[in-house]
Amino acid sequence: MAEKSILAYFHSLEEAEGVASKLRALRAIDVSVDRFGKYPGDGVDHVMNPITSDFPGLGYLTQSADFDSRDAAVLAAADVDASGLAGGAESDLTGRDVVLAVVVDESIYEQALRVVHEGGGIP
Repeated sequence: MAEKSILAYFHSLEEAEGVASKLRALRAIDVSVDRFGKYPGDGVDHVMNPITSDFPGLGYLTQSADFDSRDAAVLAAADVDASGLAGGAESDLTGRDVVLAVVVDESIYEQALRVVHEGGGIP
């Protein structure tokens, strides 16, 4: 029994979880859904006034990042995303910060790919 894997990117956890449940119904060997980002941390979880509050840096405010290293925080603040004016090049993956990883038997690989596409994922 040969196995194949698929990595697919989604806009939301709900989209990915919906596809994951369909893949489980197809008897996928392993299915995992997770959110990822360019910077570490879970994001800012409280409202604060940047003028009066103590915060670790610009990257914390603008990119919801939680840095262990001051050097990493400085580099994030230098990123064009920190200014809020970044246009950036659009790609098919823009705004897709949820990844679904699935391992399936080779016999259902094509069917699993169709489920991912129909559910809005990009492999």
